[in-house]
Amino acid sequence: MPGRVDGLDGLDGLDEFCAEALAEHGCASVSVAVAERDEVVLARAYGHASVADRRPATAETVYGLASVTKAFTATAVCLAAEDGLLDLDAPIPGSFRWTAPTPRQLLRHRGGFPAFYSFHYGTGPLPVDLDRYRTLVREPGTGFEYSNLGYQELGRLLEAATGQDLGDHLRERIAEPLGLASFGFGPSHPGPAPVAERYSADGRAYPACFTGHPAAGAGWATAGDVALFARTASRLLEPATVAAMDDALPIDERLGYGLGRIVSRGSGPVIRSHGGGMGGIATMMIDIPERETSIAVLTNSTAKAARDAVVEHLVGILVPGFSNDQVNPAVERTHPTFLAPGVWAGEIGTAEGDVPLRIRILTGGRVELRLAGEPAVTAPATASEHWDLLVSAPLQLPTADARINSPSTALELRAERDRLTGRAVAFKDGDRDGRLGSYLVHPCALRPC
Repeated sequence: MPGRVDGLDGLDGLDEFCAEALAEHGCASVSVAVAERDEVVLARAYGHASVADRRPATAETVYGLASVTKAFTATAVCLAAEDGLLDLDAPIPGSFRWTAPTPRQLLRHRGGFPAFYSFHYGTGPLPVDLDRYRTLVREPGTGFEYSNLGYQELGRLLEAATGQDLGDHLRERIAEPLGLASFGFGPSHPGPAPVAERYSADGRAYPACFTGHPAAGAGWATAGDVALFARTASRLLEPATVAAMDDALPIDERLGYGLGRIVSRGSGPVIRSHGGGMGGIATMMIDIPERETSIAVLTNSTAKAARDAVVEHLVGILVPGFSNDQVNPAVERTHPTFLAPGVWAGEIGTAEGDVPLRIRILTGGRVELRLAGEPAVTAPATASEHWDLLVSAPLQLPTADARINSPSTALELRAERDRLTGRAVAFKDGDRDGRLGSYLVHPCALRPC
């Protein structure tokens, strides 16, 4: 069969390549696995699971999965639908600006919720209340926006429908039937297996990470178990459900998002995939149904460069001509903003009240921003297919949530008659300075002065 690896056949040089990729990109370790049919045929790890004590990574080392967890949550939602515990096309509970989204829309990231993440590295209650951001920013079904909020809604729905804690349910309905002994769920891995410590892009260790959206990213497993899940999860489901999972609405010209997976739309064999990334984690899960082959690449660094290099090398052997844009959605292209120079003023809506915002559009692709009466900051501005003005600056949104660890503000605005409307995002640009912060979306509206 084309693409069979038969142990290490066709993968000469993998050891050297992975070692070089770790050194080149400053990544502590990488674990790789290949599954064929229902068997893991390759499982290797390189580098250190713990840098401080020089503990080597092995095939048995467990890694955080970040958003690869979404594929597990999606599979459980589809199983619950088959069991008659929920309806994929019934609106979820709650009161929303538009009709409530359905589970199918949430699974496809078309439920109308915005991008969002929040991480907490201490004990005690989560300081950022997810429900303060549980607001639709577009009518469900009208567009794609990758949203951890939507997947957390699915986790809540599963817990209500099954009467089980989500982690327990994922273990009982997915991990145990598929023999995924390493699978865990939570802020840290609960089992006895060795765990890869997580590191920032510049090599600082992360503590345990708590989040308000565990259904979107709190899974743990070995690379072998991730590859095995990718290859065998469809066996838990009816053929019609598997076909529905592959019914992927377009993200860009090459990729679509189905029910918990990205599906390639270009030439060559169909590729199902899902990546993951958060503080100290960069992961990728790939399934190639035509070849009956799945691949997992797990790293313990926030930076994705080592992960992407290993993925492209490994999958390129099995699928000649493969490139990472077959699994990673394209970044939205930007161009100069065409808004005329002028002054706009208005508010950013927050749970603590409106925050005054004033911007002056300058010539030469620059914008001056003044937030809540603080000194003005000038920053470069662009635009895109969806937004007429894109700008970010080191301006602190004066809310309790933003002050925790989101020191910058970005504006994404479109011109509508005599207004600029859209969103203001409090965020932190990476983790080279401290730990990864939260990404908090607020409505924003400005009028010409």
